[in-house]
Amino acid sequence: MAVRKRVSVTRRRSVVRGGVAGGVVLVLAALTACSGGSDDKADAAAGAACEPASGKVSLDYWSWVPGMQKAVDVWNGENPDIQVKLKTTPSGNAGSYQNLSNALKAGKAPDLGQIEYDSLASFRLKGGLIDIAKCDGVEEAGSKFVDWTWSQVDFGAGGEDGVWAVPQDTGPMALFYRKDVFDKLGLAAPTTWEEYEAAARKIKAANKSQYITHFSQTDPNWFTGLLWQNKAPMFERNGDKWKVTVDRPESREVADYWQKLIDDKLVATDLQGFSPALYKSWNDGEVVTWISAAWGYSTIRDNAKATAGKWAVAPMPQWEKGQKQAGNWGGSTTAVLKDSQHPAEAAKFALWLNTDAKALEILNQEGGLYPAAKSGLELPALKEPVDFYGKQPIFDVFAQASGNVDTDFTWGPTMTDTYRFLSDGTAKATGGGSTLGDVLKDTDSQSTESLRKQSLDVTD
Repeated sequence: MAVRKRVSVTRRRSVVRGGVAGGVVLVLAALTACSGGSDDKADAAAGAACEPASGKVSLDYWSWVPGMQKAVDVWNGENPDIQVKLKTTPSGNAGSYQNLSNALKAGKAPDLGQIEYDSLASFRLKGGLIDIAKCDGVEEAGSKFVDWTWSQVDFGAGGEDGVWAVPQDTGPMALFYRKDVFDKLGLAAPTTWEEYEAAARKIKAANKSQYITHFSQTDPNWFTGLLWQNKAPMFERNGDKWKVTVDRPESREVADYWQKLIDDKLVATDLQGFSPALYKSWNDGEVVTWISAAWGYSTIRDNAKATAGKWAVAPMPQWEKGQKQAGNWGGSTTAVLKDSQHPAEAAKFALWLNTDAKALEILNQEGGLYPAAKSGLELPALKEPVDFYGKQPIFDVFAQASGNVDTDFTWGPTMTDTYRFLSDGTAKATGGGSTLGDVLKDTDSQSTESLRKQSLDVTD
């Protein structure tokens, strides 16, 4: 893994158009047994009958995807007995997830919520999800989605451990760049990170108020995508034992690289992701690239309209010339939350939203989603030139990127905590109070402690 009339979208993982990118390692079948009593409410629903209601039903759904209301309107028009009320929420860990966590604690969570793959385990660990495996059509739906995305929602247990959400989209990463600016300076799209730094210096030398990109304090998921590209998983699992690997040589390489750009004032550090200030910097030409996911195309399109026709998309720069590695940022699911009194109807809507041809078309065109459903990968929009990007068929780049994502990246069971540690540390580092290397070290130790607090078996 769009938002507020915001923008972009959701996030996670990659997929070759019409093919399978592979399965991210997240086999949490033993999570419940290891985590003590915090899963009691979630597991109470596991295996329970998913009986439909006898009368009309109203469902509450929280999502940050732009254009989601249009899809909901189509559903409501076709399903008078199951009406969905959409609440548009801010994206990110401090937005939707904090709101959902607060609502779960108060017993007032919506029936459905948008949750990214990397955060599903965290919400399950706190007993926030309902197992929808027994709901009509759910178990049979696995074949409709790219294989690795379905393994994310059943935690790699083949459905034996339940089904905890319905896949929505993925987020293979590439480089969005202002082609007009690069052309004016005689720069080609950088193919390596060394070339990217050289471009940053040339851009800054030509215009002191211009930056090659921004380094956000509030998007730890984005930084994780950079680690992902360099094959730096943040967790390792051996049976029921977990090891935190946030601070590792491959991660340090990424952190040291960006710390140098920060120290040399080549990237803007006062702009937060998905903010009016960032959009203004795009429109004004002050920030001229964004390393982002497939869904990011609509973020720029909808929020930097003055720059139409000036952007292009290229593969992510590589750590070594000739490599073909991509990160992944985002990818979401539609999950049924524990307070729902109507899981059957909620599951029915979730399946429709993420498999129906009209719904997939709306979510791609309006919200920029790169579908997890196999049928969605054949959407005409994913095969056509995009006017905003100079008529470049940009999804060809993302289709290639999706095949270059490391499929062995492992999510930890407390990612919301890990992201909070990363975000807090990054804010300090970009303010000059520490370094990104320090952030990795601190996040590693804090995440280890977080796992232990959940009574999980952690090795050093």
